Amino acid sequence: MPGLLDVILGYDCNVACDYCTITPAMRKRALTPAAVVAAMRRGRAQDYDRIAFTGGEPTIRTDLVALIKAARQLGYDDIKLQSNGLLFSPANVARLVDAGVTRFHVSIHTHEPQAYDALVQRAGAHALMEQGLRSAVDSGRHVVADVIIKSDTYPRLAQAIEWIAARGVNEVHLWYVSLTDGNAEHVESMPPMTEAMPEIRRALAIGRARGLEISSLHIPRCLLGEDWTHAWDPGSMRVLVVTPDATFELEDSRLAGQNHVPACAGCRFEGICPGVRDDYLARFGDAEIAAARDQAPTLPGVVRLPTIASR
Repeated sequence: MPGLLDVILGYDCNVACDYCTITPAMRKRALTPAAVVAAMRRGRAQDYDRIAFTGGEPTIRTDLVALIKAARQLGYDDIKLQSNGLLFSPANVARLVDAGVTRFHVSIHTHEPQAYDALVQRAGAHALMEQGLRSAVDSGRHVVADVIIKSDTYPRLAQAIEWIAARGVNEVHLWYVSLTDGNAEHVESMPPMTEAMPEIRRALAIGRARGLEISSLHIPRCLLGEDWTHAWDPGSMRVLVVTPDATFELEDSRLAGQNHVPACAGCRFEGICPGVRDDYLARFGDAEIAAARDQAPTLPGVVRLPTIASR
């Protein structure tokens, strides 16, 4: 069965997002070029026909173009590059497209310049990101904007979707902040899903109206309500993740939903919903899921979390 090989080249980055799960110790770890090529060869032997280069920030690697060319030569039909876009000058994007990139994913943490620079902790970063996004769109390749939902970004999510749509982006993925590893102690960064849902619904409606393909990656369908068709579970696909530390199926990742609570029993989505993430249940318990199913909660939330291994 065809599938996606998701290669995390390394954990180092040229920004320091305030919600990042990557710790300082992790930033020192990266795959060698030989290890990447070996993983790509194994992937093709196992019928993986798509590949994603992610990080950290993959564009800071001097061997990135060579690795993309190797992926194309090995026969990967679809080559995705995930980036913050700060190094996406027109010339760099042209080189990446010539090497074989078929789609760009650009992280749009928030659309407001001052808030963006504060979030990534780098002055002038928003201008670079916006130029990079423009270069990616102008390349003619498919462009996906990855948007983070956290306590200080969700109130302006609808405006962010308008901003993204106005720049010719094809698709938007909404990522719910994770309380793992480097962000484990920042529990205030994660809002309750039901608190964020009104703004998320406005954002989804704007996306539909503007012709965007817009998906929510971590909110259970029961909480999305009538917008449940926007739910997308990447782990439902055949995805093999290769990192500097381990190789594993995406469905086994702690960053994907893995828990079905008692209220999930009998839900019409039970067979397709992966459940709720560990970090979310530890923070808020199952009260929201139970309420959506007209049941009593069974799991209490807590204020602080232990560090959860990044897998």
